[in-house]
Amino acid sequence: MTKLVCRPKSINNNMRKLAIIVVIFLCAFLSISKTFAAVKKTPAKVSIDTARITVKNFNSAALKKFSGDKDFNYHGQAIGTPSVWERFWNWVWQKLSSLFSGIPYGGAIFKYSLLALAVAGLIYIVFKALGVDAMQLFRGEAKKIEVPYTESLENIHEINFDAEIEKAISQHNYRLAVRLLYLRCLKQLSDKNLIHWQLDKTNAAYLFELTDAEQQQTFGVLTRQFEYVWYGDFFIDSEAFTSINLLFQNFKKQLP
Repeated sequence: MTKLVCRPKSINNNMRKLAIIVVIFLCAFLSISKTFAAVKKTPAKVSIDTARITVKNFNSAALKKFSGDKDFNYHGQAIGTPSVWERFWNWVWQKLSSLFSGIPYGGAIFKYSLLALAVAGLIYIVFKALGVDAMQLFRGEAKKIEVPYTESLENIHEINFDAEIEKAISQHNYRLAVRLLYLRCLKQLSDKNLIHWQLDKTNAAYLFELTDAEQQQTFGVLTRQFEYVWYGDFFIDSEAFTSINLLFQNFKKQLP
């Protein structure tokens, strides 16, 4: 008795697709083979240069004249005396070169050491101009801290900002201290009805609520400082915090 074997439709479909792909591949291969076979190799054509060559000789009299001219004598003594500044740098380079004179490949070491110092100095200048702490790149991400304060209406009016800011400073937690300064600033603006506090508002929204141009400009600076330090994980030390704290104090004096 013959047994009937039922194959799933998915297997048959896959086999059919595979067969189509193989046929397409063979057709393409045969077509390419015929194309290469039809190409005839053309012999390289050698071109002969038929241009007339004129041999020119140096003017011996002119060469003798120039060789006797002192302006073309590059092996004589230098004209003039170096300045004090030039003599100082010549002395510096001579001293530095003498340090590497007894070392194998000392000249190359001296050259690449100067290049490395120049590159390091350029990188330091760029980082300093951008306000980036280079050491923070090697220390990795800023330490994550649990924040006991949320930007809510209840907490802003319940926090003892003076005590909490002093506590953060004593613990050298300047990032949290800057956050508290900003929250206190928002509370001051809200108390004076200069902004309308809402949970779903952004810092930019509060910025545009200010109608005084000077206050708006200063608050924009404070907002950028806060966002760089808090959300950007920028390293901040005691000196940087003192400068930021002074900005907040000056802004408070602008409020009515």
